Amino acid sequence: MTVHEPGRRLMHAVPLKFVQKRVSGGSHRAVTAGLSLTSMIDFLVVTVVFLLMTFSASGETPVNKNVRLPQAENTLDMIDAPIVAIAGSAILVDGNPAGNTRAIEDSKRLQRIDELFNILKGKREVWKQLHPGKDFPGVVVLQIDQEVTAVVVKSVFQTSAFAGYPNVSFMVNNIPKAGH
Repeated sequence: MTVHEPGRRLMHAVPLKFVQKRVSGGSHRAVTAGLSLTSMIDFLVVTVVFLLMTFSASGETPVNKNVRLPQAENTLDMIDAPIVAIAGSAILVDGNPAGNTRAIEDSKRLQRIDELFNILKGKREVWKQLHPGKDFPGVVVLQIDQEVTAVVVKSVFQTSAFAGYPNVSFMVNNIPKAGH
């Protein structure tokens, strides 16, 4: 066996000139492609800025711009509970549609809201599965515009209680106490 000079050997045995030229690097374009880091860094910077702008570490819940919350002096901090919002005639649970208030407003009497009932009942069952052996707190937070009629508020309140959420908190704007 003869000793060969070290170097590239791949594809040198092919008798075609254009293949030998490519393998030896003598062609016009390089065989390897360069990776531009500028575009990747730009993408990462835009992504990080977007995430920083949308992230809220304070735990504040977004309030619909059309909802004017009532004012209150004696308030508590927010708790972890489903948020039932009434925006116009739509009823939302944690931002997802859960019914409509038009039937209640037209009849002007208390009614059980079936969609809201089913969603809250499902959330209660999921909570019980995730926390076996613990007592269900049964708290729901109502985010209701101050212009919503009392019969709608009572219907949402009563439907929440029927679904297993007898403890209802209202989301309000905090008025600082005088003298503090």
